[in-house]
Amino acid sequence: MVDATHISFAASDRSYFSLLKKEIHRMAGEGGIQEARLNELDLIVAEMTSNLFKFGNHGEILAGVFHNNGDPYVELISIDNGPGMINPSRMMNDGMSTSNTMGHGLGSIKRLSTEFDLYSLSGWGTIVLSRVFNHTAAKPDRSVVTVRPLVLSKPGENTSGDGVAIKKTGTYLKIMLADGLGHGPEANKAVNEAAAAFRVFPDHSPTETIRFLHQAIKKTRGAVMNILFYDFATRIWRSAGVGNIAARIFGPILVKNHMSYNGIVGHNIPTSMNDQSYAGADFNLVVLCSDGIKTRWDLAKYPNIRKHDLAVLNAAIYKDHARQTDDMSVVSIKIR
Repeated sequence: MVDATHISFAASDRSYFSLLKKEIHRMAGEGGIQEARLNELDLIVAEMTSNLFKFGNHGEILAGVFHNNGDPYVELISIDNGPGMINPSRMMNDGMSTSNTMGHGLGSIKRLSTEFDLYSLSGWGTIVLSRVFNHTAAKPDRSVVTVRPLVLSKPGENTSGDGVAIKKTGTYLKIMLADGLGHGPEANKAVNEAAAAFRVFPDHSPTETIRFLHQAIKKTRGAVMNILFYDFATRIWRSAGVGNIAARIFGPILVKNHMSYNGIVGHNIPTSMNDQSYAGADFNLVVLCSDGIKTRWDLAKYPNIRKHDLAVLNAAIYKDHARQTDDMSVVSIKIR
């Protein structure tokens, strides 16, 4: 079922921390994480919440469990609005801290994590990423393309009207980011019916995929969406969108905003649509956002963030630009 990939836990009330840890523990256990790793996960959550309480200034933890083709993992993203760090690498030493920066325990989090990343700017805050896999050793990422989704329900809702569907083979990658009209169960139903049709449609063309999905979800409230396709052999991106899903395409020098067509898939779409193509040699990163994310974000505000894990990039955009009045999605896709 397509739904939120992460749940947000506020970390401003110390009395809530034990419940927060139990809930993340429960999520991970139900997701297939073994007991030994759950104990390590508990320690990571304890360190994160302790730091957020001391320095986070109303921080939060985003927690998600991913099946990962039978090798499940938990992804924890700690986000704070604290003073940030001038020298993050120095803060990685166990026990290292200062009077006004988060640092204590970061070495422990890194040691217990299968994958770890940290991004911090002085005066802006800090993002800490921890992934805990069932296996104990991180595997090098040799994928041609990496995809990291961040999908969160509107605060107060139990299900998300935003959703991501991914098809990946040895020759291509195809992604759908859809936003069902409104929010809640009916919006989620529209996205899930779109995802089911997306999975069975064989054509690679994003435009033809949208036309097929348009017919498949006519009995729902409809959705806006972007379909992105990447061919590993030709190294060409193809994209088509209907409605207000933002798609921004980055290269070492150039940045382009992909233009979507007006309409609502399932209700009314243009009769004339075409795929737009971009050379992978010129553009190696695509970021998709639903309208739960304000549109005026700029990666230039975050020095060197493209060298970090894509989940950190997603979290930085979410941190500064999430509306918190709708479902929120940021999906980043990067090719080697």
